[in-house]
Amino acid sequence: MDHDGMQGGAGHDGHGTGLPPLTLLRALELSPDPVFLSACLLAAGLYGWGVLRLRLRGDAWPAGRTAAFALGVLSIALVTCTALNDYGMVLFSAHMTQHMVISMLSPILLLLGAPVTLALRALPTAGRGRTGPREMLTAFLHSGYVRAVTSPLFTIPVFIASLYGLYFTSLFDFLMGSRPGHVAMMVHFLAVGLAFFWPIMGVDPGPHRPGHLMRMLELFATMPFHAFFGIALMMATGPMVETYADPPASLGTDAVADQTAAGGIAWAFSEIPSVIVLIALVVQWYLSEDRRARRLDRAADRDGDRDLAAYNAYLASLESRP
Repeated sequence: MDHDGMQGGAGHDGHGTGLPPLTLLRALELSPDPVFLSACLLAAGLYGWGVLRLRLRGDAWPAGRTAAFALGVLSIALVTCTALNDYGMVLFSAHMTQHMVISMLSPILLLLGAPVTLALRALPTAGRGRTGPREMLTAFLHSGYVRAVTSPLFTIPVFIASLYGLYFTSLFDFLMGSRPGHVAMMVHFLAVGLAFFWPIMGVDPGPHRPGHLMRMLELFATMPFHAFFGIALMMATGPMVETYADPPASLGTDAVADQTAAGGIAWAFSEIPSVIVLIALVVQWYLSEDRRARRLDRAADRDGDRDLAAYNAYLASLESRP
């Protein structure tokens, strides 16, 4: 399916595309976007190189992390390199599926793969007084820029603005008017999702993170806005986005019905990924407390051993007295 041809043929009048109704099998037909296909192959290749490098030197890397990262890359490919990407140019529901997956599901899976940790372990250390890729990555992680873009004062407003500031203004129609604009919008969704979930997930090293309870509050802070956005689309009696105001007749749907479906998708994705992140946070919190308890136990054992040794030495000194 030709992405450019379909985009140009659809326009805003909804005619001339001849697209059949969207089904799951049709949505999964291959229609590679060269930008995202290249990026997915590069990401998978670099991650695989890192895992292989660790294995060759005898270091272990959790298989679960590899699986999570692979699923994250696959989820991006499924919404950008299949016919779903083409239908996203003329169907609001298809586009919203792309948006929700690439901004809320893909980032979670990628971050569970701990790619930054893998890079820090796999990249060689530069010689004394030299700067290599590993040193550059470490400096970047400790930079003021990373602290700024991962702060909730930045991530939460940008996350919300990606919904209301995009779909309820003319910016969305402008970006959908060209292929570069559409690609840039998808890249933006992915970047915002990564920036939002990175400090919350807490798998990879990064800027100072608050406690687990505060991270949960950050997660919950966006959920009402996300849910309300979906409800607003579902309750609207007319098209709210010009791009999807007149879908092709061959698709067998009208703008309001398709918009209602898009709202339902947005509303559902305000819950499901959040539950996944919440479970991950609870597990991390439990493991963190378990490690802390073991450290305290070891410290108490060491203190007890020292006290016992001192007491035994005292008894020995009494016995040696005349």
